[in-house]
Amino acid sequence: MDKLEFKGVIGSHMGLLKTNALMFTGDHNDADDLVQDTLVKAFRFSENFRSGTNLKGWLFFIMRNTFINKYHKMTKSKLVFGLENESNIQFRPDVSTQNAANGKLMLEEIHKAIDALPELYKYAFIRYFEGYKYGEIAEELNMPLGTVKTYIYMARTLLKKKLRPYHSE
Repeated sequence: MDKLEFKGVIGSHMGLLKTNALMFTGDHNDADDLVQDTLVKAFRFSENFRSGTNLKGWLFFIMRNTFINKYHKMTKSKLVFGLENESNIQFRPDVSTQNAANGKLMLEEIHKAIDALPELYKYAFIRYFEGYKYGEIAEELNMPLGTVKTYIYMARTLLKKKLRPYHSE
């Protein structure tokens, strides 16, 4: 499938993407931005999509990671969730069961846990979390695919142990 065909196919999912983006952001303008960012990334990485696989799932995966990365960048820039700029990200009250303060504390613990990972595990895990495929990460790190999978598995295992107290929350 060439780029023009691909653009038409992903454009046909705009309505579903917008609905999903609204669930993430709670704001129409932010949802439009998220959809646009998702489509730009999908088009940019279109060669990674395999024809015959689930395009809608691939697009939603990109959207989810884009949303998480945007939130991660906001917290890195020292914005206080829900206080300094409420229009950036809002969770629907019927979905979110915790207040912003608890969420911020948990997010800080997640960042600390990720930062405490061994450097190779951390880098591979973050790239995977950003939506890169195992093969892409292996190529970027110039490592065997199995090694990259092991690093990501070990990172997830270490994070689960470290964050176990938050599991019930």
